[in-house]
Order: sequence, then C-alpha cells, then structure tokens
Amino acid sequence: MNLNAVNDHQVLTKSQLRRSLIKTRQSMSVGEWREKSDRISHLLQSSTVFTQAKTVLAYFSFRQEPDLSSLFVHTHHRWGFPRCVDQSLRWHSWIPQDSLIINAYGIKEPDPQAPTIDPEEVDLILVPSVACNYQGYRLGYGGGYYDRLLSSPEWSKKPTIGIVFDFAYLPQLPIENWDQPLQAVLTETSFHVNS
Repeated sequence: MNLNAVNDHQVLTKSQLRRSLIKTRQSMSVGEWREKSDRISHLLQSSTVFTQAKTVLAYFSFRQEPDLSSLFVHTHHRWGFPRCVDQSLRWHSWIPQDSLIINAYGIKEPDPQAPTIDPEEVDLILVPSVACNYQGYRLGYGGGYYDRLLSSPEWSKKPTIGIVFDFAYLPQLPIENWDQPLQAVLTETSFHVNS
C-alpha cells in the first residue's frame, strides 16, 4: 500500500489507510521510534498549553504509537489514563508506581480501583492517533471511543492535541460526519494549532 496514494488523490478506505500507517509505524527501528518519541515529548514540554495544564489525560503507547512515558514522571501534572468500559472511556489517575492491567485489546490500562477523573478536572487531552490531517481530524483504530468522548458536552470544549509521527500527518483523511476535530496536532518536528 502506497501512503503517497493519499497525496495522489487516490481514495483509500479508512481501514486500508489504517493498516498501511500502522505497518509503517511498526516498521520503524526501536531507536528511530525512541528518538522521534523523545522529540515529540520535548516539543510538548515547551508548549504553553502543556506547561499550564494541571490534569493531563494521556495514553500508554500501543503498537509503536509515539511514546510519551518520559513525561509521566513529571509530578506537577496529575496524569489520567483511559480504561475501555463498554463503548466509552473511563479516566483514572495514575502515577509510575501504580500497577497496570492489559485489556482485551492488549492495551495497558490503570487498575479499575484507581481514582477516577471527572471532565471538569481536565485541562488537556493528549489523543493517540493512527493519523491526523491538516484540519485536525484524526484516524483512530475504528472503535469510535474518542469521537464519542469528544462529542459529549462535558468533553467537547477540552483542549485536545493529536499525537502522531510526521509520516502520519496528512493533507487529507476520509472524514465521517461523526468525526471530531482536535484543536492541535503534534509531530516530532512541529506543533500545528488548528483554527
């Protein structure tokens, strides 16, 4: 599958594009993945929206998503991570010494007994993405968890940053009417704020 097909105006389905981008991501060497992840973390640390946030919702890297774990030791932030519960995400506080469980998808999650985080406490959401486009729309894994979350009134105004590697920041993506745009997209080379 040729990723340039998107640029050549050949229409890929979401599932084809998702498979291709995940394959590209997983083909990176560990060293390249680590270096690019560190650059993303460094850029995030220098952004005002991050430095001013107190409670930040994040994710544990899965299938070579950009890894932000070097930031999780920063105790001036309260970190929250999701658990998949039915068709929605439930957010829990987590610190590095807390245990984690592996869910049915193979993704790390906080313990169900960990303290929950309510929407009004949240200052920033770092959104894992397979890809993002120049308008801030994202391609996820197809479960719709983040679209459902960000379309609900209590979450819709929260600052959101999609986290992707440069190769997955694309001019266009297939968009559905339920897709929710993110306010910014961060790659290893740049921080893009969407108007």
